[in-house]
Amino acid sequence: MSRIGKIPVVVPKEVKITINAGGVNLQGPAGKLDLSIPRGIKVEMKENQLIVSRSSDLKQDKANHGTIRARLANMVIGVTKGHKKELELQGVGFKALLQGTKLVFSLGLSHPVEFEVPEGLKVAVGNNNLISIEGPDSCLVGQIAANIRDLKPVEPYKGKGFRYVGEYVRKKQGKSVTK
Repeated sequence: MSRIGKIPVVVPKEVKITINAGGVNLQGPAGKLDLSIPRGIKVEMKENQLIVSRSSDLKQDKANHGTIRARLANMVIGVTKGHKKELELQGVGFKALLQGTKLVFSLGLSHPVEFEVPEGLKVAVGNNNLISIEGPDSCLVGQIAANIRDLKPVEPYKGKGFRYVGEYVRKKQGKSVTK
């Protein structure tokens, strides 16, 4: 039995859950989310707890068991509190601006870089270099943060680029002249 999959997911009172044949729908104060359930996995609600079980011991069913349970737990957190990722942009002349639903970056290129923010996410820019991404879906929040980070990853010599807040980037030593 999966160690993660056998733990029930506790559901707060403000979250409404609908379980149908192909998936699970969650609705809470921070938003609503849907998750499709693969064959071989069964989700049922008992006394304000979601219980995930599997029908067989096939390798794929074992993998899906823990994954679906973890996704459901993240969805419950997402529709109650929401998920948040924060990025910081470091470098002389680098800045970020929010214009409507677009983020516009000055990253030392010959042109400004525009990034479209998908629906359902709240993005805030502080101090021209701090970007905060919030939303109910942890997968979408993490993917958008990773996509923004890929625009200008941190380079190892000067430390310029996007990094997560609190991330430590190990700097390399530059060339040195020896005689």
